[in-house]
Amino acid sequence: MPRAAVLGSPVAHSLSPALHRAAYAALGLSGWAYDAVECAEEGLAPFLDGLGPEWAGLSLTMPLKRVAIGLMATVSALARDVGAANTVLLSPDGRHADNTDVGGLVDALSGADASAAVVLGAGGTAAAALAALRDLGASGATVVVRDRGRARDLLAAADRLGMSVRLRRWPTVPEPASLVISTVPRGAADALGDHPWRRQTTVCDVLYDPWPTRLAAAAAAAGCRVVGGRELLLHQAARQVRLMTGRAAPVDAMRQAIALP
Repeated sequence: MPRAAVLGSPVAHSLSPALHRAAYAALGLSGWAYDAVECAEEGLAPFLDGLGPEWAGLSLTMPLKRVAIGLMATVSALARDVGAANTVLLSPDGRHADNTDVGGLVDALSGADASAAVVLGAGGTAAAALAALRDLGASGATVVVRDRGRARDLLAAADRLGMSVRLRRWPTVPEPASLVISTVPRGAADALGDHPWRRQTTVCDVLYDPWPTRLAAAAAAAGCRVVGGRELLLHQAARQVRLMTGRAAPVDAMRQAIALP
């Protein structure tokens, strides 16, 4: 029986099992199983070493996306440039790391104007956001951080991606901003709920629990297009399903599984 799972810590809240199981059901893959596994950084290597031939792939969430890179036989150019992998493909040839967060963001933000983009945060998801912005046609972005010293990895990723970055101190959002992507943890962007949002701005908050965040609610009240974490999760999971099963993902069935309109 082919197996897959999402790994992370904490992971109990993850919607990935609902998404992947819905995909398997719609595709008629009755023998496939998908679970959630609590796993901290130090547990990833032994977990990988203990996997049998029935394992097809893994979805990785925090805090595993960066540490996974060094545990793979091969790494996609995109995952290496971003410096983070959210997908592991398992085969007799070994472990392969990839990143579907980037494509998931591109799909979720389709049609958004990325000409004056702002990214909140400097972690692995922020690096994926820079790669997505590049694919949406941007040549650079403003990145808002609390501590410039912690942006070192992000700046290195930006250099690999060929993206220019202007650092600004938290919690300012330079205007005019055509697109704002928040990659910061729960509650961190609440202070921006009072920001005078322009309705021409698209606001994306990668969080989905709880929803709406204060940031998303304020942007929606101002008439902005708001893209939530569930939309991103849906599209990156659809890309994972295609990579792991070799079948086109049933996006509509997956969307219904997590109650997205």
